[in-house]
Amino acid sequence: MPNAPQLPTEASKPAGPHFFVIGNEKGGTGKSTTSMHLIAGFMASGARVGSMDLDSRQGTLTRYIENRRDFAAKNGLDLTMPHHHAVLESRANIKAEAEAEEATTFHRTVQELRDCDVIIIDTPGRDSYLSRLGHAQADTLITPINDSFVDLDVLAIVDPDTYRVRRPSKYAEAVFQEKMSRARRLGANRTFDWIVIRNRLSQLDSRNRQAMDQALEELSRRIGFRVAPGFSERVVFRELFLEGLTLLDLKSTGSTKMSMSHVAARQELRDLLSAIGLSDVKV
Repeated sequence: MPNAPQLPTEASKPAGPHFFVIGNEKGGTGKSTTSMHLIAGFMASGARVGSMDLDSRQGTLTRYIENRRDFAAKNGLDLTMPHHHAVLESRANIKAEAEAEEATTFHRTVQELRDCDVIIIDTPGRDSYLSRLGHAQADTLITPINDSFVDLDVLAIVDPDTYRVRRPSKYAEAVFQEKMSRARRLGANRTFDWIVIRNRLSQLDSRNRQAMDQALEELSRRIGFRVAPGFSERVVFRELFLEGLTLLDLKSTGSTKMSMSHVAARQELRDLLSAIGLSDVKV
């Protein structure tokens, strides 16, 4: 398994920020929860963080950040905030005009965030022109999936009898082709890191989990991603959303009493942050 990427130092940093794109053509996989916790993790590391919400229909990340701002104001707290932009879909009826408008808005927003060290891009749970623009910007692509074969379908078609991978999905093929295209343009060492994180992971060593292990291992070798642990299904994440908080904020705000579930969730966050190169952030 490749090592976790290290953020560039000031001496070695190329022009512009490092882009983390949270992408999956399926809703309900925890993209916005993952995005917000990565935002909080990088802010805790001292990085200047920008964020972009490309899902104008749902706007979950935007509402998360608005909830955070409102909670801080209501309680007199000095919570760190990202430089956030919601990028709206065009209302133009002609496809070419809509795409031109969206491309202009997207790239203008990227330029406005150029002073940031890190930019987190939350994409829609469907294929769209804005989503493809976001994916093409990735230095690191993070794809959250729920730990079931229903959600693995976004990455691969699996044989129901043997659990062997028949072929990658259209989404996986598109990401793989983007990796190859970037490697041809910029060199093999300039492609992006692709991380698949397993959310709602079962705590039991079930047959389904073993089969998922097998399928993901096979697929990771074929199309070039690495697997990282994600978040289990926990009520705490729904509670935190309403206040715009993350697991990193619990001690400083005292808004939620710590339980064994919170402790376990914090360890999951430590593991995720470590997988992307933020092992020094205190959770």
